[in-house]
Amino acid sequence: QVQLVESGGGLVQPGGSLRLSCAASGFTFSSYAMSWVRQAPGKGLEWVSDINSGGGSTDYADSVKGRFTISRDNAKNTLYLQMNSQKPAGPAVYYCAKCRRKWGGEYDYWGQGTQVTVSS
Repeated sequence: QVQLVESGGGLVQPGGSLRLSCAASGFTFSSYAMSWVRQAPGKGLEWVSDINSGGGSTDYADSVKGRFTISRDNAKNTLYLQMNSQKPAGPAVYYCAKCRRKWGGEYDYWGQGTQVTVSS
């Protein structure tokens, strides 16, 4: 069955960096676009970034553009989110999500999430 397992979350200081990983299994990882989505307590889901199946096309929310980088290693079935220059924020859970197509489209599977807190 499809599994998405995020890791790498934690506490980071403002201005610091953190890299999230999402290990995928149970499907042909290289055939589908992937996304990162986050959710703060009491708030709705916020799309963060997309990457197409081959890794050559990416897209970012304006709030993270220039600071976050999404990437993937199709040989390792792993998705990444490099987060730099973190801004102070309360906790947020970051989820990786599998898209239904090679680029864009609806999500059909989600990971369990990993929490990130940016605080001094």
